[in-house]
Amino acid sequence: MLTSEATAAALLTAEHASPTERLSAADAAMTRHSVRSYLDVPVSDDEIHALLELTGRAPSAFNLQPWRFVVVRDQEVKNALKEAAYGQKQVGEAPVVIAMYSDMEDTMAHLGDVVHPDLAPDKRASTIAMLEKNFGGMTPEARAIWGNGQANIALGYLLLIAKSEGFDTSPMLGFQADRVKAILDIPAGATMTAMVALGRGADDGFRSHRHAVERMTSFR
Repeated sequence: MLTSEATAAALLTAEHASPTERLSAADAAMTRHSVRSYLDVPVSDDEIHALLELTGRAPSAFNLQPWRFVVVRDQEVKNALKEAAYGQKQVGEAPVVIAMYSDMEDTMAHLGDVVHPDLAPDKRASTIAMLEKNFGGMTPEARAIWGNGQANIALGYLLLIAKSEGFDTSPMLGFQADRVKAILDIPAGATMTAMVALGRGADDGFRSHRHAVERMTSFR
């Protein structure tokens, strides 16, 4: 068992790992914290693709995967998003901003995309009919709330995967959702999940602190 000093040393080593070194899930979880100052170092298309491909492995009920992403690099667009985010500097400074949202209406229109292709045709048809019945009976507002709950699972994946791949992030809910949707041509019926600034941190920021297991857990 590691001593507290050894644990701290291990975490410090993980936190300052080279961007080319992949952190374990445990190290990423223990060292990740929000960073609001970023270096002017680009993030490549391949790196973004890899991050989002892994993020897309997040679980969702019925495999509906209602999350969607808009990757923003254009400085003028980032400046507009910064205004919509009450001037938060990381929106304009990070090389990439990912606008994440849930779109249950698009999901409902393409249910065939989420039902497993290896199912027998009759099973696929009955599964699609079940989903249409269950979710079609909900109001659009209720569907949106449900879908955004699923999208938040993927948001957690994105933050940890980014850290494991050597990137820093800052997830934000402090923005005017309607303005962001208008800037990025996101469907009006979609629900914004978060904006995430992503890149290589220019400083260490503040080390995060969290509740102890005993504070947040009970056993029965």
